[in-house]
Amino acid sequence: MLLRALSDRLNGRMTLAIETDGLTRYFGDLCAVNGLDLRVEAGKFYGFLGPNGAGKSTTIKMLTGLLAPTSGAIRILGQDTADADKAREVKRHIGVVPEELALFDNLTAYEYLTFVGNMYRLSKATIEDRSRELLAMMNLDKEQKKLTLEYSHGMKKKLTLAAALIPNPDLLFLDEPFEGVDAVSSRVLRETLKRCVKRGATVFLTSHVLEIVERLCTDVGIIAEGKLVYQDTMEQISRSGSLEERFLEAVGSDHIERQTLSWLED
Repeated sequence: MLLRALSDRLNGRMTLAIETDGLTRYFGDLCAVNGLDLRVEAGKFYGFLGPNGAGKSTTIKMLTGLLAPTSGAIRILGQDTADADKAREVKRHIGVVPEELALFDNLTAYEYLTFVGNMYRLSKATIEDRSRELLAMMNLDKEQKKLTLEYSHGMKKKLTLAAALIPNPDLLFLDEPFEGVDAVSSRVLRETLKRCVKRGATVFLTSHVLEIVERLCTDVGIIAEGKLVYQDTMEQISRSGSLEERFLEAVGSDHIERQTLSWLED
């Protein structure tokens, strides 16, 4: 049924890649995500923004099945993820770069991509071809014998990105994907993500670097204190000002105006 839904999406009959209704998550008495109603159209590059602690990473964990919601409904690529069988099948069509990088320390980059490719049930030839191209693109091909235990944070981030791309996913969830990535690899990655969207994939991105969001995203949603407080297309935002202005208006700029250092005051 999922394959039929994917076909419908590509033919324009199903327009939503991500849909949530009243999505809520509590940690004890803390409400991290509060009644979130998300609608992300298929084929969009969606920037999901918010201050630290707003609920962005918690939302991604729920959307990707890493964290169960306290209440609310989630549909990914048209499938209700409350159904375990549908949720399992959906995961074959998504790629994820999580907030916390969890690699197997005693594997090389190629071994790790082989493991991920097998998890997605890719053929041996496909895994070999895609791993070779991804490692070259991420400039990790010169570290063939180095274990990921020895990788810098930036190298680990690039390997995680490669793993997210190896299944050629229909939907990519990227939690701060450019953090710690060098300028050259960042440029290559941006162009790669653009091509993914151009072929019909959907990208759901969180980033604190608004310039990257402005450059890449077609649509933007802003979350504050667990609630979606703003949503619009980048085209509309550009017509009425800058993304930074919309962001500060949505989350409130009073804090910025109030906070000063006494020794910097006139």
